[in-house]
Amino acid sequence: MDQNSFVDSLVKDIVTPGLESLMQTQYFEELRQGKLSIRRLQGFALQHYITNVALNKGFALCMVKYAHDADLYRHFAYQYNEEQYHPDLVKQFGLALALKDEDFQDVVFIFECLSHTGAALRGMLAGSPAENRTWALVNESMVCRYSEEFATYLPKNYKLPDSALEFFRVHWIADQDHTQRSAKVITRYANTPKEQERVRIIAQHAVRFKVAKFNGIYREYS
Repeated sequence: MDQNSFVDSLVKDIVTPGLESLMQTQYFEELRQGKLSIRRLQGFALQHYITNVALNKGFALCMVKYAHDADLYRHFAYQYNEEQYHPDLVKQFGLALALKDEDFQDVVFIFECLSHTGAALRGMLAGSPAENRTWALVNESMVCRYSEEFATYLPKNYKLPDSALEFFRVHWIADQDHTQRSAKVITRYANTPKEQERVRIIAQHAVRFKVAKFNGIYREYS
């Protein structure tokens, strides 16, 4: 399959159904209904905060990993520049939910979020360029979609101030650009049948990890 058609097929066959599965989880069904508990919203803030901190370190290491390749170095430098403030933004959301600074200092990964973050970092540090950015294509697509959901239903159902929603409003827009940038890297590097098969498997894993992440937060922060 040619590379452009391959990326289109990833989105059609894996990413889009994955988005639908995520939106059908109990977490997002209850968010839309205004029935999701504050504790489960806090759980997202806490778990996503430590995930963002870890991923920022991953982007910094990818800059070192690809220092010899100007195009990939610029890609990861751009991503790091875009992402470096996101832990603070999601923390801002959590503080609006009555969490305290020490809650973010003391938080420990739940199993599903550790699995999700660890797999993403493995792709960044040990995966091929196409495999690396496949995690981004899937995850950024899903972050973009669930940010739209949070930005729509949090003010409607939970009366949160605008300042608490900045994380979601930023991601709703910015991650559209991030997915396009990731798709370009995949198009360039997924240039053999073997690499395309590897990428397709990684995309399927990434969807399962993301859905499991929200199911885990829903269960652990009951």
